[in-house]
Amino acid sequence: MVYSEKIKTSVRDIEMGGRIGNRAILEYLENAASRHADSLGYGINAIRETHVGWVLVDWKVRVLKRMTYGQELTVRTWSRSIVRYLGLRDFEILDESGEVCVTASSKWLLIDTEKKSVMKADDALQERFGSEPERCVFPGDKLEKPAVLEELFGDSCLCRQYTALRRDMDFMGHLHNTYYLDIAHELLPGEVYEKRLFDNTRIVYSKEIKLGDTVNCKYACDGGRHIILLQSTDGETNHALIELY
Repeated sequence: MVYSEKIKTSVRDIEMGGRIGNRAILEYLENAASRHADSLGYGINAIRETHVGWVLVDWKVRVLKRMTYGQELTVRTWSRSIVRYLGLRDFEILDESGEVCVTASSKWLLIDTEKKSVMKADDALQERFGSEPERCVFPGDKLEKPAVLEELFGDSCLCRQYTALRRDMDFMGHLHNTYYLDIAHELLPGEVYEKRLFDNTRIVYSKEIKLGDTVNCKYACDGGRHIILLQSTDGETNHALIELY
């Protein structure tokens, strides 16, 4: 079951050269996923009744054609699979001519909001979402969690600290999903930042960042991939891994 909606790019979405930035693209996708869930009775407004929530744990986004200001776009999304407590969801963004500009895949945890724990999807939920396993924008990719190559993040790597502020919080009291990309951009060396926009983005969320949490933000470059690791100050917990290339 494919959900589709029209959007128009705005001034806030523009980055270098009048092109739409990756943070705006993530917002388009996130909003479409939320509204699809809303339309099926499992969205944010229904949480008090259903006690069902979705927590994003992985993004993979590829830009095929960079959109610009003032365009009318079509965002399409669908459930690719829901197995036990994990859901895979794919996306496409099309321009006015119907050309696919962005493909994306994501992984979500199904959460019991009362028990604050993962929950197994029942038959009713799975039937409502109407998953389409054959409709895959990245064939064969199950979004396996990448290994953190600790040798990339030794004592000599670029490292700064960031403390989560009130403005960063989402409605669940966690650092909002798209803000991880903002933190990554702040850490990039100047010459790398000026070469964006990156057409490939991967964000893997491991442990939520809450208000007042301070994290170490570490940068490394590996074979043309710019990798940012967000880690607890004691080095015991990896909060997120971001890859840009």
